[in-house]
Amino acid sequence: MADNQFKKTGRLSRLIVRRDRIRIPLWLIGISFFTLMVPIAFTDLYGSQQDRDVMAVTMENPAMTAMVGPGDLENYTIGAMTTHQMLLMTALVVGLMSILFVTRHTREDEEDGRIEMIRSLPVGRLSNLNATLFVLGVTNIIVALITGFGLYGLGIESMDLEGSLLYGAALGVTGIFFAGVTALFAQLSESSRGTIGYSIAVLIVAYLVRAIGDVSNEALSWISPLGWVTKAEAYSTNNWWPILLMIGVSIILFILANYLNVIRDLEAGFLPSKPGRKYAHVFLQNPIGLALKLQRTGIIAWAIGIFVMGASYGSILGDLESFFEGNEIMEQMLGSSEDYTLTEQFIPMLMIVMSLLSTIPPLMAMNKLYGEEKKGRIEHILGRSVSRTRLMASYLTISLVNGFVMLSLAAIGLWSAGNIVMEEGFEFGMIYGAALVYYPAMLVMISITVFLIGFIPKLTSFIWLYVFYSFIVLYMGSLFQFPEWVGKLSPFGYIPQLPIADMDFMQLSIMVIITALIMIFGFIAYNKRDIHG
Repeated sequence: MADNQFKKTGRLSRLIVRRDRIRIPLWLIGISFFTLMVPIAFTDLYGSQQDRDVMAVTMENPAMTAMVGPGDLENYTIGAMTTHQMLLMTALVVGLMSILFVTRHTREDEEDGRIEMIRSLPVGRLSNLNATLFVLGVTNIIVALITGFGLYGLGIESMDLEGSLLYGAALGVTGIFFAGVTALFAQLSESSRGTIGYSIAVLIVAYLVRAIGDVSNEALSWISPLGWVTKAEAYSTNNWWPILLMIGVSIILFILANYLNVIRDLEAGFLPSKPGRKYAHVFLQNPIGLALKLQRTGIIAWAIGIFVMGASYGSILGDLESFFEGNEIMEQMLGSSEDYTLTEQFIPMLMIVMSLLSTIPPLMAMNKLYGEEKKGRIEHILGRSVSRTRLMASYLTISLVNGFVMLSLAAIGLWSAGNIVMEEGFEFGMIYGAALVYYPAMLVMISITVFLIGFIPKLTSFIWLYVFYSFIVLYMGSLFQFPEWVGKLSPFGYIPQLPIADMDFMQLSIMVIITALIMIFGFIAYNKRDIHG
C-alpha cells in the first residue's frame, strides 16, 4: 500500500523537469555565475593582505554584522571574505528559488486543477509532492556541486577543496530546508499566495532573528536556520555540523509535509478559513475592493516584515555610533563631511537596502493583475461593466499606496528603534525624508511593470531581475568599484543620498514624468491586446 502512494514519482519528476527546462537552468546559471564572479572580483580589488585587513576593519561593525552575519575578521583571506560577505545573501536567493519552485508545483497546480487531473491517472497520492521535492533536491545538489567545485577550480590560494565544498553545501541545504518549509505550508494553507506568503515570512523572520542575534544575543542566532548557515564558517573553521543539522530538520519537514498531504482533502488546507459572507460587501462590488481583498494577507504580512526590518536596523544604531567613535580607520573612511555624524553618513546604505526590499510588495501587487489573468479570472470581471482601464487602475492604485506605506513603515521602524538605543536620536523628518526620497524610483519600477503587463505580459518576471540588478550594483557597487554609469542603469541610482547629499527636486520630477509616460503607454497597450484566459 505504501508503494502505491509513490507510484509514478519518477515519471512525474521528468514532467516537472520538462515544464521547468528553462527556469531551472536560468536559476543555476544565475546563482553559479554570481557566486564565482565575487571571489574573482575580490582578488582584483583586494590583492594584498593589507587591503583585505582594511576591509575587515570596515566590516567589523554592528550594521555590517546585521546585514551579512559574522565572519573570520582575524584571518580575512579571499575565501573568508567571500564567505562573510556573500554566503548569507546568496543563501537567501537559493531559499527564494525553492519557495517559488515548490509552490508552483504543489499548491499552485492544485489551485489550477492540474493535481486533480494527475490523480485521475494511475499515480500515487504522494507522487507529485515527492517528485517536486526530488527535482528541487537534485537542483540544489547541483547548485552545491557547481559552486563548490567551481570555487575550488578558481585556484585561489585560500579557497581549498573542503572550504569550497562546504560553501556549496551551505547553499544547497538552505534550498532543501526552505523546500521543506514551503512543502509544509502547501499543506497548511489552501492557496498559493498563502503558501508563498507564509514561506517568505519564515525566510524574512529567519534573517531578522539572525541579524538581531548576531548583534546583541548570540543565542537568538541558534533559533534561525540562516544563523546555522553563517556558523559553517567556510574557509575558516569549516564546521560541517550546521549542514547536518539543516539536513536533519529538512527530513523532519519532508515527513510532516507527506503526512499532512495524506490525511487532507484535495484543495483543502489545515489553517482555518472563515466562512464567506452570504452577500458580498459593497466594498467587494468594485475591482479595487476585490483586488485588495485578494491581496490583504500578503500586504499585512509584508507590512509587518518591513516594519520589523526597519526596527532591527534601527536597534543597532546605538552600537554603531560607539563603534565609530573608537575606530580611526572608519572615521577616516566615513568622515568626509564635518556637518554630519558618522552614523548619519551610514544611513544612505541602510536606505538603499530598505527601499529595494520595500519595492517588492508593490511590484507583487501589480503583477497580481497578470496572475489573475493567467488563471482565467479576469474575463469574468471584464465581462461585466468594468473597463480594462478601470481594472488596471485599481491594481495600480493598490500598488502605489502599497509602496508608499512600505517605505513609511521602514522609516518609522528605523526611527523608533534608533531613538530608543541612541543617546541623541535622529529627527523623524530626516529619517522619513531619506526613505521617502526613494519613492520616485519605486514609481519607475511600478511603471515598468505596468508597461510589461500591457505590451509583453509573459516577460513580467523581468522586473525581478531588474530589482536584483539594482540591489547588486547599488549595495555592492562600492565593494566591487563599479563604474558610475552601471548604477545609473537603475532608477535607484539617481536618488540623492539624504541626509548627506543635497536634495535634487529636478531629477526626481523628471523621474515622475517618465513614470507617467511609461504608465500611459502600458494602459494603451493593455486596452488593445488580447486577454488570455
